[in-house]
Amino acid sequence: MASTIFLKSRNFTATFLLCRPYCSTVTNSRNLFSRISPLGDPSISVSPILENWLQEGNTLSAQHLQCIIKTLRNRRRFHQALEASEWMSSKGLCTISPTDHAVQLNLIGKVCGLDSVESYFQNLSDRDKTKKAYGALLNCYVREGLVDKSLSLMQKMKDMGFVSALEYNNIMCLYLQSEQYERVPSVLAQMKKDGVAPDSFSYRICINSYGTMSDLTSMEKLLEEMEQQSHVGSDWIAYSMVANYYIKADMKEKALIYLKKCEDKASKHNAVAYNHLISHYASLGNKRAMMRLWKLQKVNCKKQLNREYITMLGCLVKIGDLDETEKLLLEWELSGNFYDFRVPNILLIGYSKRGLVEKAETMLRSMIDKQKNPTPNSWAIIAAGYVAKENMEKAFQCMKEAMAVEAQNKGWRPKSNLISSILSWATNNRDLDEVEDFVNSLKTVISMNRDMYLSLIKMYVRCGKEVDKILESMRTDNIELDEEIGEIVNSRLQ
Repeated sequence: MASTIFLKSRNFTATFLLCRPYCSTVTNSRNLFSRISPLGDPSISVSPILENWLQEGNTLSAQHLQCIIKTLRNRRRFHQALEASEWMSSKGLCTISPTDHAVQLNLIGKVCGLDSVESYFQNLSDRDKTKKAYGALLNCYVREGLVDKSLSLMQKMKDMGFVSALEYNNIMCLYLQSEQYERVPSVLAQMKKDGVAPDSFSYRICINSYGTMSDLTSMEKLLEEMEQQSHVGSDWIAYSMVANYYIKADMKEKALIYLKKCEDKASKHNAVAYNHLISHYASLGNKRAMMRLWKLQKVNCKKQLNREYITMLGCLVKIGDLDETEKLLLEWELSGNFYDFRVPNILLIGYSKRGLVEKAETMLRSMIDKQKNPTPNSWAIIAAGYVAKENMEKAFQCMKEAMAVEAQNKGWRPKSNLISSILSWATNNRDLDEVEDFVNSLKTVISMNRDMYLSLIKMYVRCGKEVDKILESMRTDNIELDEEIGEIVNSRLQ
């Protein structure tokens, strides 16, 4: 799979786009979007808001609505973005552009799946099957990892003269996604042979493939080629990627060369670049460089967001400097930033991994005393620390605390090995009611699995209760009655 640094670089690109103004009708967009923004639940319809806007006599241009759709997409509210896009199409208030069709295709792929995407594309008129529509379809195929369909469509687009660097980049990403790293350089070579100039992202993808294959010589040669392209030029992200691979290869001197180039190339006002550099120096254990960059970041960037504190705190924990981590956490608490529990969770992890789990629990309880609402993951971090210290009683209690605040993060999923350890202990040390309550709590966040069923079966057999309904539920959930469970079930008959 593509390296973490590469994935981060793509996320950072998206971040840069988010910093741009969406459109010129900012004031109108904000007025309407201020009504849509609070509707965070994707099941809530945005159509009534749009209808009311018109009924109040307000204007709603294509550009205005496109701004809102783009904002919803950037916030990953794909259901509502698709609804707004379809509403725009159905109302006939404005001409639907090729870009609008492409956006709708992309959203259908994310929300409804590939069959719906292909159906939408086939139903487009020949006039609307533009380069952008084909490109959006290709993007959907790549996202689903469909190699054959992607290559077939790519060839068709070539024949129609519809390809650009974006399409070649998509195919290279497809090979990275499918772990066919060795095929990426050949796509770049074919791209150049076809007379399509690679862009900076093209080079980054290929640099990443060489790095993943540990072909550092080819990686460095490609970076040199990139530097020589006047239409591309090198960028700090490419240098960051190369430095990362030299760090992984334990080639410290080489890594330092490219970290210096990365710092020289990046804008001194770019907080994301500082985050990359600080992370790399943490991997090298270079606290002095980390602190120097953090100081520069605070001088040159207007404000340190939670993202910056998370990076720096995580790096301090990585090098084992908990004292400095504690100081920085106090600074964050006074920063006025939104209280995001992901920030203090980093110190909780640092304490727990170093056997200071009691200190971590004391810290968490002090935050609760200050009326801060912890996430379930905060308690799970401490539960894992207690499991590591074999204090299963405390681990069990902390995991129950996590379940009690699960509503704070509906997307939270406890780690399977943590749950398995706690369930195994609870089965041998708690009564049936407690185990059933614990399993029922777990069911609110994860599907019933083998360990949960095994725990219940053990308890039922021990208490002399029938297990037929449990076994029936297992069959419904397609969980196999394996040898261990079979022996436990059969033991009740002996």
